[in-house]
Amino acid sequence: MSEKVKFTIDGKECVAERGQNLVDAAADNGVYIPSLCHLRDVIPAGSCRICNIKNAGRIMTACTTPVEQGMEIENDISELNDMRKAIVEMLFVEGNHFCPACEKSGNCELQALAYRFQMMVPRYPYEFPIKTPDTQDSRLWIERNRCIKCKRCIRTIKTEDGKNIFAFQERGHKVEINIDHELAAGLSEEKIQEATDNCPVGSILKKGTGFSQPIGTRRFDKEAIGSDIEKVV
Repeated sequence: MSEKVKFTIDGKECVAERGQNLVDAAADNGVYIPSLCHLRDVIPAGSCRICNIKNAGRIMTACTTPVEQGMEIENDISELNDMRKAIVEMLFVEGNHFCPACEKSGNCELQALAYRFQMMVPRYPYEFPIKTPDTQDSRLWIERNRCIKCKRCIRTIKTEDGKNIFAFQERGHKVEINIDHELAAGLSEEKIQEATDNCPVGSILKKGTGFSQPIGTRRFDKEAIGSDIEKVV
């Protein structure tokens, strides 16, 4: 049987189901906690660390933190927002993100967070690593230069019998996303589209459909990321 609990985020009183993760509980109460790896109804991974919040003075990931009675959460504070901005900057410099030429521009969550946190020149030097795209699949294009290792594709795109289509290869700074082409051949068109939609950046793309939305009609052209949540009463 579900149990409602009360908690606060930046002083705002909220109500949620006990055990619900903080990212979703906050969203249900009109509070945006930014994240790049989290998807509702998907087991959280805590990969990107963008959703860091403060609970009882301790910094932790909101996507892996269950709601409990009486929690007093700090979210929209300068310390955390600068930490989030620093992570966004690191993701830009450790990959090759040239937004004007990217098919996901305007729909990219990383780009949208850079705007939200007013990123200008990153505080870290660009690495410009050489990463080889995977274009072997007949329907999907894997642009590893843009991958942020969020694991969304690994956690959500599977065969009917539960086998992973995507997986990490190598370890440490050499890790990269890989695709099982044999298993991917059996994916439905709906799953192919889901793979591209779930990717927060322009790393997984459906071939033949790039730049399909005119500028001005894309997801973040008119409203900042999180604004849909912040409109919730």
